Amino acid sequence: MAYTILIWSLISAILASILILASRIINARKNRNKTAVGFFHPYTNDGGGGERVLWCSVKAIQEENPDLHCIIYTGDHDATPQNLMARAIDRFGVKLLHPPKVVHLYRRKWIEESTYPRFTMVGQSFGSVYLSWEALCKFTPLYYFDTSGYAFTYPLARIFGCKVICYTHYPTISLDMISRVRERNSTYNNNTLIARSRWLSHCKIFYYTLFSWMYGFVGSCTHLAMVNSSWTQSHIEKLWRIPDRIKRVYPPCDTSGLQVLPLERPTESPNIISVAQFRPEKAHPLQLEAFSLAIRKLDADLPRPKLQIVGSCRNKSDEERLQNLKDKAVELKVDGDVEFHKNVMYRDLVKLLGGAVAGIHSMIDEHFGISVVEYMAAGAIPIAHNSAGPRMDIVLEEDGQPTGFLAQNAEEYASAILQVVWMPETERLKMAAAARRRAGRFSEQRFYEDFKAAIRPVLCHTDK
Repeated sequence: MAYTILIWSLISAILASILILASRIINARKNRNKTAVGFFHPYTNDGGGGERVLWCSVKAIQEENPDLHCIIYTGDHDATPQNLMARAIDRFGVKLLHPPKVVHLYRRKWIEESTYPRFTMVGQSFGSVYLSWEALCKFTPLYYFDTSGYAFTYPLARIFGCKVICYTHYPTISLDMISRVRERNSTYNNNTLIARSRWLSHCKIFYYTLFSWMYGFVGSCTHLAMVNSSWTQSHIEKLWRIPDRIKRVYPPCDTSGLQVLPLERPTESPNIISVAQFRPEKAHPLQLEAFSLAIRKLDADLPRPKLQIVGSCRNKSDEERLQNLKDKAVELKVDGDVEFHKNVMYRDLVKLLGGAVAGIHSMIDEHFGISVVEYMAAGAIPIAHNSAGPRMDIVLEEDGQPTGFLAQNAEEYASAILQVVWMPETERLKMAAAARRRAGRFSEQRFYEDFKAAIRPVLCHTDK
């Protein structure tokens, strides 16, 4: 008897929960704001290319349809309409027409990497659904715009009656990731223990395959998917299988502001700049190893280069990575030749770019590579990883002239660094000029034009 009562109590609790959830969704759909675009961007202080896309997207919608209100869903509790507007211009040079409204989220821990020591990818993905539930219950817009890559939130947004738009910088899982596990290569997302074990590798392949199927399903729920590169487009088309709803829109790069910088650079101590968030996939240790190797091979009578590592820290983990890099510089005995710049303002970044002869980038399968374009626009010769965006879209010949170098390991990066240092000034200026012309293809103005053309059919479609 007690067992039966327990079962019926459990069933009643489940039914009551379902009714409460359904009631919330029905009320949210009924009270949906039909003149608002909600931007799901939980980290509005990450300082990377994704944040630049956010502010340029807000500005583009404000220009395209002034009647639409832009709402930012953020987990940064100190964010206000005024300081976000100020941040957009101070950090990225993007001047919004008017301040966006803010909806604060208090469950961001559910998408933080530290919350999931194991099965991080699936944990963060399902955690994003919980976070978006909080967002949509607090404010339900007509248009739900994800600018951070949380595809698992799209079905929920559809249930709430939103039209879903996304700008995808990088697929949460890619076919390349599965291939690396199958080939048992050790990388930032496939640790050595798994790579060395055939059984663990098979288990991870199954996990990745199952996750890629789920990712394909949730991604297909979007009304419009904008992607940032040829590489990302190829993977998203294969995974989501909605080619007619996928548009390639190259990310906004500050080419106009950087192209006014003089190409001539100081030669007594050539600066090599690195611009990237302090995240594991950015492979900063490889840069330090390559720079150390180049220093050891440098002739004594040649000017000694300086490596300037510029990046932003989102959380404690990023701070720890930055400290580890400083320790590694000491270990490699190049700490006197390496500078670290954390969370710099946009104007300071421009100044650093304007003094660099080269820019180094080392992320494998970088979806696009805004920093690489910024190097080129500023007149710094790029030394980028030979994969994905840099190889397919950016570091290509312009008018028959080479625009930079591609590398894969410490030796190749060191060789490229030395080639730039040894390069005669006339040859460097010629390559830098070609790189600058190439960067013009990825201007902020080009982003606005392509972005507005992509969203226009969705925004003009009447709500049913």
